Amino acid sequence: MYKVFKKTVELAGGRTIGIETGKLAKQADGSVVIQMGDTVLLATVVAAKNAKENVDFMPLSVEYREQFSANGRFPGGFLKREGRPGDNEILVSRLIDRVLRPLFPSDYHADVFVSVSLLSAGGEIMPDALAAFAASAALTLTDIPFEGPISEVRVARVDGNFVVNPTFEELAKADIDMMVGATIENVMMVEGEMSEVSEADMLEAIKVAHDAIKVQCQAQLDLAEMVGKQETREYNHEENNDELRQLTHEKNYAKVYEIAKSGLAKHERSEAAALVKEEFFNELDIEANGLNENMLSRYFHDVEKQAARNLLLDESIRLDGRKTDEIRPIWGEVDYLPQPHGSAVFTRGETQALATVTLGTKMDEKMIDNVLLQTTEKFVLHYNFPPFSTGDARPVRGVSRREIGHGNLALRALKTMIPDDNPYAIRVVSTILESNGSSSMATVCAGTMALMDAGVQIKKPVSGIAMGLITGENGKYAILSDILGDEDHLGDMDFKVTGTADGITACQMDIKVDGLSYEILEQALEQAKQGRLHILGKIIETIEKPRADYKPHVPRIEKIMIPKDMIGAVIGPGGKVIQKIQAETETVITIEENDQMGEVSISAPNKSAIQLALKRVQAIVAIPEEGEIYEGIVKTVVPFGAFVEIMPGKEGLLHISEIEHRRLETVEEVLKEGDKVTVKLLEVDKRSGKLRLSRKALLPRPARKR
Repeated sequence: MYKVFKKTVELAGGRTIGIETGKLAKQADGSVVIQMGDTVLLATVVAAKNAKENVDFMPLSVEYREQFSANGRFPGGFLKREGRPGDNEILVSRLIDRVLRPLFPSDYHADVFVSVSLLSAGGEIMPDALAAFAASAALTLTDIPFEGPISEVRVARVDGNFVVNPTFEELAKADIDMMVGATIENVMMVEGEMSEVSEADMLEAIKVAHDAIKVQCQAQLDLAEMVGKQETREYNHEENNDELRQLTHEKNYAKVYEIAKSGLAKHERSEAAALVKEEFFNELDIEANGLNENMLSRYFHDVEKQAARNLLLDESIRLDGRKTDEIRPIWGEVDYLPQPHGSAVFTRGETQALATVTLGTKMDEKMIDNVLLQTTEKFVLHYNFPPFSTGDARPVRGVSRREIGHGNLALRALKTMIPDDNPYAIRVVSTILESNGSSSMATVCAGTMALMDAGVQIKKPVSGIAMGLITGENGKYAILSDILGDEDHLGDMDFKVTGTADGITACQMDIKVDGLSYEILEQALEQAKQGRLHILGKIIETIEKPRADYKPHVPRIEKIMIPKDMIGAVIGPGGKVIQKIQAETETVITIEENDQMGEVSISAPNKSAIQLALKRVQAIVAIPEEGEIYEGIVKTVVPFGAFVEIMPGKEGLLHISEIEHRRLETVEEVLKEGDKVTVKLLEVDKRSGKLRLSRKALLPRPARKR
């Protein structure tokens, strides 16, 4: 038998989150079921008893997966089963990982696997906001060394009010959408998108989220106490030697400090440090004395980190010689490539992004078939980080989780600036050609310029900046603008902020130090704003505003609205009408229902083809008006007259008496099938809708015989 333990968390509006353990997945080190409404997630944790040899990092693996059965659906594809994780699952996995990873002891190197599965999806409840809560609850119940608990919540501002864990419907109306991860004491992670909000509004949202997280963390501690919290397992995953640690510091610190102070470029600095390390290792004669090379490498890295941090805190000197708020030199160029619909190069210091824009039709929109979302996406952004960008000699092995995460951040930064009436499917591709510092922020800047080069009438240009923070003893700290890769690695916080001149559009923040005050965070955000505006100025110097028109080789798109009840007439039986128009005009036509109207999009390589197709569609949906003159085609001849098509699918009767002023014995005396004939619409029968036509009304009356 099993014993079940439960805990409930209250949310505003009478909503509750239930936590349960003891019933499912009992052979895992820890397992928890979390339920909110009809949404149910299972989180499990398993850790290896021992670390693998020569591992000097935290081998944490986090997998968030959504089962299609959770929403009563079959997976698509031939196999009809779940495949590799989708982008949305990878992004949620990253959100969990980024909060959990810093809370394992630095000397703990055993493999830890965290798995979160969506078992039931309940309507408007968003499961990603519960995933980290579930993962942390499972970890908190185990004997795995973990300095949590943590939790994550989504905070949104809807109609001026902050809502924790909003529904899909509420989120659609929000101007702030942020995921915040934290312990009871400290905020650890922030990621989200906003509609040009102020730094103060963003901070207020973080505070609201943290208050909710504190309650969820306490619930995990209460549940662990109910179950009977296990003693933390013993482990010894590192070999250490305090004498060698001290010796490494004494022999190398001064040399490494001078290298850090030299202002050398990235590769020269790395090569200089490598020479110092090689000399030290040769002096020790590692092999002859049976010393642990991995341990010594770790100590040498600690010396490098300490030297760079002290240089910043004591002398306010950065690795490349800049001031703390100084931005590296920037240059950009647009229309760099002849064939893409838009292109731009953005270079900031040793970071360079090449962005291209492709404009397509409705047929090119991205199809999304997730467990909870089935739709299409008109704007997509793909980020590529090839190994040569950092001088690495290794092959490309598919798209990494990091690339998906960075691309998503840039997408969120730009998407709210796409015009509401944009007719195109838009694909931005950013390829990083050099990297030493934030390439995702370079992607935002290059993407902005490429969109304007393509003629996309974005609402406002967007820029982005990566910030860093170094903290020391006695309250010392340094806030760094436009951080290098090494500064990201050795720092206590890195955060990226994007926005227009009027406010923030996206952010991503990872905090690695305890007790960071909101005052420091506020100061960092203000410094980021100044840097962001400086970069924005450089973008505007390169291209001030979107081009007035698209480039000649861009496919043209025109849209018209037609009555909903006319959609069938445009399509025709079995699609014959629309297919014929497309074939004869060499266009692509798509129709989408929108409220009481149908939206017809016509795309073609040139305007003349569009105009021809547009005329054909307008003729189909036009309503015949009494008194108007039409050029028609005789479709059928009958003894009493002829049926004439005056518009596609609209025929009227031209009575034999209305063909000419003289009396005719047969219609064939004047007309035959296929003839073109100009007629006037005399009457539209109000009951039947039948059309009465006249040819003779347009002919001069013959002179009367005297």
